[in-house]
Amino acid sequence: NIAIGSQSPDIAQGVDNAYEARTGENVEDPLERQGAGDQGLMFGFACDETPELMPLPIALAHRLAERLTAVRKDGTVPYLRPDGKTQVTIEYVDDRPVRLDTVVVSSQHAADIDLDTLLKPDVAEHVVAPVLAGFDIDTTGHRLLVNPTGRFEIGGPMGDAGLTGRKIIVDTYGGYARHGGGAFSGKDPSKVDRSACYAMRWVAKNVVAAGLARKCEVQVAYAIGKAQPVGLFIETFGTESADPERISEAILQTFDLRPAAIIRDLDLKRPIYAQTAAYGHFGRELADFTWERTDRAEQLAKLANG
Repeated sequence: NIAIGSQSPDIAQGVDNAYEARTGENVEDPLERQGAGDQGLMFGFACDETPELMPLPIALAHRLAERLTAVRKDGTVPYLRPDGKTQVTIEYVDDRPVRLDTVVVSSQHAADIDLDTLLKPDVAEHVVAPVLAGFDIDTTGHRLLVNPTGRFEIGGPMGDAGLTGRKIIVDTYGGYARHGGGAFSGKDPSKVDRSACYAMRWVAKNVVAAGLARKCEVQVAYAIGKAQPVGLFIETFGTESADPERISEAILQTFDLRPAAIIRDLDLKRPIYAQTAAYGHFGRELADFTWERTDRAEQLAKLANG
């Protein structure tokens, strides 16, 4: 049986009939009628450390997780089981990644698998080595830790007390950028916890793709039931090639950050979200991940540099 509860009518009245529409600020614009599904602030981030404009540690961790699944499913390492995690430590010098320090891979496995003679060598050969070969970074002397507890037979819901809201860092930027605290999963795009984070990634990625900064973090803030954001801030960490004020103005002229406009522009009312359950919501240039497009970079550059 599946029980689907309705939205609280107190929330729905603000989502379905926004503050702007109720107060008559702009009743003719249909995009003014949908208010934000909650208050809060959301962040988006991009940097030039990888071709997909993601921080290198989380990009590498996601590729390792994908490879871990692939070798389980294709039978290369048949004794692996579905639960697993990856983590990467990168050494930075002058704010640039220079060396891989540590790789952690934890994978559920069948019973009676020897860690030292079977699991660790298989992970090193079939998971870690192929992934590292695709990245241009010094891997000399890096440390590989596989199942540091020694055994990982109990996985999934049997080994944890729930997952809701516990993946907000691995789902985003691996702790490299700030996070507003809202989780994604289980929320439809009327919830700005999800849709506005996607929009902020879209904005930040276009800023970096436009060459306006090597690193860009964008923060937006909403009030529940209000269509227009109540705050927009950008941080370029001294990497900008244009005046940050001009970049902010260009963003506001290029992107409509009202919830209904975000849903329209990113086409978020589609059954696409199962793909986000693993390997991150950002940095994966899939056709359905519209927030990864750099389709407004040229316009941003023209406005910010004009």
